[in-house]
Parts: sequence; structure tokens; C-alpha cells
Amino acid sequence: MALQAGGVYGPGAAGRFAAPAGPRQAPSGSSFEQALGRAQEDIRLSRHAQQRIDRRELGLDSARMDRLSTAIDRAAEKGARNSVVMLDGLAVVVDVRERTIVTALDTGGGGQRVFTNVDSVVVG
Repeated sequence: MALQAGGVYGPGAAGRFAAPAGPRQAPSGSSFEQALGRAQEDIRLSRHAQQRIDRRELGLDSARMDRLSTAIDRAAEKGARNSVVMLDGLAVVVDVRERTIVTALDTGGGGQRVFTNVDSVVVG
């Protein structure tokens, strides 16, 4: 017997299991699957990355975060583990499997930039 959101099944008049009377409604709030999906889509910041972003005023607004999420998805589809994501003049090193920003820096400041221990670059 399968249980579905919105009601509990019980024995019907003929000994069969029937759905409860009335229209089936989704439970209030969000479902477990939706919450799990959002948790998997969220991007976390390491403490180091948060400090760099704050100190350098790099401004990861919602539009950039959406683009970053898409770039991480693309890297994950290719099997990447650690990736540099380039967004407008911002370089972000990401642990793809954990969806965690490891560090971030502005690429417009001049000087040399060397990234080690990465297996991919996503330009988004």
C-alpha cells in the first residue's frame, strides 16, 4: 500500500483500500523533496572565502550566485572536482562535489594569479 501526501489510505466498503473523500491537497509548507533539492542547490562559502569576499568587497549578488550555480552544475556534469569559475572579472575556486566556494578574487587587480589543485575551468 502506498501512502501519498494529503491523506491516509484506509479500507473501503468492499475491503479495498480507497483514497479519502474530497480533493487531495498538498501539505502546507514545502515537501521534503523540495527542501532536499534546495539544499543540494545551495552554494556554501568556506570561512576563508567569506573573509576574502568581505575584505575585497567582491559582491556576490543573487544574479552572480545564479550564474555560479549554473557553472558548478556544468562542471559537475563533466566530472570536475575542483574548479575555477570565471565570472566577469571574478575568479572563484569551487569544491564542485560539496558546492562550496573555497576562495574568490578579483582578476582585474593586476599581478600574477596561480591556481593549483584544480581540474577544470568554467568561464561563465
